[in-house]
Amino acid sequence: MVQMHLKWLRDDAHRRELLTQQQSAALVSAEMPLRANLSLLDNIALIPQFRRNLDYAAATTLAWNLLLRTGQDGAALKRDPQLNPVERFVAKLLRAAIEQPPIILIDRPALLLPDIHYPPFLFDLLERLSDHLNDCWILDYQWNEPLYPPAHH
Repeated sequence: MVQMHLKWLRDDAHRRELLTQQQSAALVSAEMPLRANLSLLDNIALIPQFRRNLDYAAATTLAWNLLLRTGQDGAALKRDPQLNPVERFVAKLLRAAIEQPPIILIDRPALLLPDIHYPPFLFDLLERLSDHLNDCWILDYQWNEPLYPPAHH
């Protein structure tokens, strides 16, 4: 069951310090690009293929099942240049989450989801995946705190 933690950043130096302290965490970040030559589904499936030597069919099934839970399965065959920000974010989140790391760091979600009111979207998405996730840290700047529902402050 996912435990969500909001980590309010004072500035970029504080952000870099937190990232340095959690180097073993799986990162969801604007600075972590997808493979442009692979579909969204293949970007996710690539991780268990690489880390556990899982065959393509098993890895793709695992990725597909996670993708279905997000409601973004219509984008499964799109490549990175064709993805909108929500689809790209889902791909990055599932790529980080597929191996069920102890901590997932979502770094500055406003950069990843610029066109939507991201806190409700983010909480809904994490809830859909809650039985697959462990700890999830959302790193966001203090000045974005008013965007989040009061229960999550």
